Amino acid sequence: MPQIGLGTWPLGDHEVEKAVVRAVAAGYRLFDTAHMYANEKGVGHGLRASGLAREELFVTTKLSAHSHGYDEAQQAYATSARRLDVDYIDLFLIHWPLPWLDRYVKAWRGLAKLLADGLVRAIGVSNFKPAHLDRVISETGVVPDVNQIQVSPYTIREVTRAYDAEHDIVTQSWSPIGLGGQLLSEPAITEIAARHGKSPAQVVLRWHVELGLSAVPKSANPERMAANIDIFDFALGGDEIAAISALDRGESHADDSDQTGN
Repeated sequence: MPQIGLGTWPLGDHEVEKAVVRAVAAGYRLFDTAHMYANEKGVGHGLRASGLAREELFVTTKLSAHSHGYDEAQQAYATSARRLDVDYIDLFLIHWPLPWLDRYVKAWRGLAKLLADGLVRAIGVSNFKPAHLDRVISETGVVPDVNQIQVSPYTIREVTRAYDAEHDIVTQSWSPIGLGGQLLSEPAITEIAARHGKSPAQVVLRWHVELGLSAVPKSANPERMAANIDIFDFALGGDEIAAISALDRGESHADDSDQTGN
């Protein structure tokens, strides 16, 4: 799985198709979508229009609340694969645990069946806390390959990241450069950016890389898209990583997956 990919929410089918084609030209190979984004068809069109062979691309999608179940998860796969027009999905995720439904373990068993049948290359979860992960692992014996969670310097999620690392689960960051743009104006980040001759967004994405995370920033702007993946020609020092991490506002700043999701 590439370390940096293109997030596609909330782009519609027409806009995302063009964004995917531009992203492939800029060097992206990982594309992240979901049933709830309602743009899987556009992502698929963009991937085909890019001209790259299927095996050169890494496609992630996610199932939603109505697919929390063993059979339902397998049907969700079939629907997403048809919309994306692919023969297999590289990474299939449960989008939210939705603990009030108490069906995410059933959905996880459905994903494990897809993996055993060779229809997906990897399976994982999104927005799962350690308690949710404990349940799926203890009740099924199947450890997720990936846990995609909200991570940025404002929400560094140390406890969940440590749990993931202990269990050899890759942590992937959504909204990796924060929400609303405030993060990119933080002096701790702008000063580091000036020191390296990089943009604040590039510094933040490099911070994710230095922490060993994957990240899926979203942009339909060709210049920002190209900049977001151009982060492998510099490194941050330990003091710089610590200064960025010190911006953490705590777990309460992240969406609470015990209370929200769809």
